[in-house]
Amino acid sequence: MKLSLCTDVLGNLPFPAMLDRVKEYGITAVEMTAGGWAGCPHVKTNELLESSSLLAQFRKELESRDMEIAALNCSGNPLAPGELGAKHTASSYKAVELAGKLGVKKIVMMSGLPGGCAEDKIPNWITSTVSWPDYMPGVVDYQWNQVAIPWWKEFVAHAKRHGIEKIALEEFPSQLVYNPSTLLRLRDAVGEMVGINLDPSHLMVMGAEPIAAIRKLEGAIYHVHGKDARIERGLADIDGLLDYQPVTATKTRAWNYVAVGCGRDLQWWKEFFSVLSMCGYDGHVSLEMEDLTMSVEAGLQTSIDALNATISR
Repeated sequence: MKLSLCTDVLGNLPFPAMLDRVKEYGITAVEMTAGGWAGCPHVKTNELLESSSLLAQFRKELESRDMEIAALNCSGNPLAPGELGAKHTASSYKAVELAGKLGVKKIVMMSGLPGGCAEDKIPNWITSTVSWPDYMPGVVDYQWNQVAIPWWKEFVAHAKRHGIEKIALEEFPSQLVYNPSTLLRLRDAVGEMVGINLDPSHLMVMGAEPIAAIRKLEGAIYHVHGKDARIERGLADIDGLLDYQPVTATKTRAWNYVAVGCGRDLQWWKEFFSVLSMCGYDGHVSLEMEDLTMSVEAGLQTSIDALNATISR
């Protein structure tokens, strides 16, 4: 396995300076946003697609530092009703086109989440049992069979035309694919180009065990995010893990994203990477630093130290 960095955390730095900072950390691979929700501070997708000279300079900055692109990321909600879905669909298609021009073979995304019916204006995440109320089974059927599967079949075909080999979907809450079983459902429907971007923090905060998930996902793990979460003592015992407070409300939330090693200990992380290796994963582990309880620099260094001490090489 090889450590890479999700670079939006250094979004205040221009592209060349960001690459230099990544090198200072001893990391030689980057995962950069090229569409979706992100501001894409380092990848101006439209400009790079329209200008061969800008694209050549972009490549030169990477090559001069022996820096590789672990993946382009265009996580968003391409299945959302209306303008948002159209915007994220367009940016996802363009991110694939840019990846093809750069020779990048892997795209990191989210599955998207449709509305509950054709007339809905906002996405609708069904997480309760569908036995009651009785409207929910129809919502789930609509989301999967009328929206998600047709969209993803077309997108996979587009990705193949541009030389993409792997689409790694992050199992994110409020997405149609949010756990191993939903990932495998979509994969079964649209083909093996689709696999998972295994982000253990999301499984932790939904009450799942990421190490057990590795075994179920063997052969379908295409990317891994190095990201930790902490269930906050006492708070989750009162209200459970479903928490819609903003992520900035760190003191009162039931759980928080934290630097690697500040949620699960290093023994857990050693087992996590060991089981990943046993199950055949030998790709990039992209550090995604979203700890709001400490400075960016402290969070990055804490996480890098923890990952360097535990990752299987």
